[in-house]
Amino acid sequence: MKIKTTSESTNVLETFKRIWRELGQPYPWKDPKVLAERRRIAALDRERIELRFMHPENEYLVDQPETKVRKQNATRTVQKLTKDLKIAAITLTDHEARFLVDYYYIAQEDRKRSSNQVRALDDSNEPNAVVNWLANQAETLEGRVKRALDVYTNNHVMGAWMCQIVGIGPVLSAGLLAHIDIEKAPTVGHIWRYAGLDPTSKWEKGEKRPWNASLKTLCWKAGQSFMKFSGRDDCYYGNIYKERKTYEIARNERGGNKELADTLITKYSKTTEAYKHLSNGVLPPAQIDARARRYAVKLFLSHLHGAWYETHFGTKPPLPYPIAHMGHVHFIPSPV
Repeated sequence: MKIKTTSESTNVLETFKRIWRELGQPYPWKDPKVLAERRRIAALDRERIELRFMHPENEYLVDQPETKVRKQNATRTVQKLTKDLKIAAITLTDHEARFLVDYYYIAQEDRKRSSNQVRALDDSNEPNAVVNWLANQAETLEGRVKRALDVYTNNHVMGAWMCQIVGIGPVLSAGLLAHIDIEKAPTVGHIWRYAGLDPTSKWEKGEKRPWNASLKTLCWKAGQSFMKFSGRDDCYYGNIYKERKTYEIARNERGGNKELADTLITKYSKTTEAYKHLSNGVLPPAQIDARARRYAVKLFLSHLHGAWYETHFGTKPPLPYPIAHMGHVHFIPSPV
């Protein structure tokens, strides 16, 4: 067979174009009907790819074009939390629980990212079957890990106590319980310092970080949760957050933070909103909100330490440092 040269191939293509122009029809690669058919075939191919992942035991189904893959079937690709896995979750070590907590938030971000991509592709009428499948898998994994951590929390000595706190779900509960060793925390101050909530603890250059970064992140998430649930009457620490924020705002407006504002102003650019507030001797609203959230979280940790200490050692815990040594007399009891 004679192979056409480049020039001959070009001549054939030009002849083909001329014939189609004479027929008064668009080129096949520009014809809307042809393009629509190509998109239909591509979507069908993606569905078949999904089907292979979701039904490896029934591979013959890929030859049936009428088979439609639905979202609820995505769970079949991820092994369900069987009875054996539930038993394994009960016996999770603290190290394994910490890993699962980190993985949960990774899966959550993957799910959000994939879902955003699906919505963007839907808006532009682009094929999104594979991306949608990935979003479903991330959502399923997120739910499976959450269930495993729920089992771990429920079988912890402090699980029942944690379950009564509005705003603290199974993932935050598991993370806090897995990071804190009550035998190494004779006072709640040890937990505050380990969680990066001790303002006297400084991380100097060249030194090892004096707190646990993962635990500090979990405490930040707990503060965010209390803030989001603060509209509910049954969220005790959410209401503590609101009360403290009201106090912090009033104190800020009467100049109670002027000395701190004068110290912080050198760290901000003059073009920022924070600089405008600091130059007036007050803290920015974001810092006021953060102070109120930290207060609620520290109170929550204080109550957690008290209940855990008494359960573990069979005796009342030492009084918090401000009450024992600084003359404070306002003791706030635990809601549980």
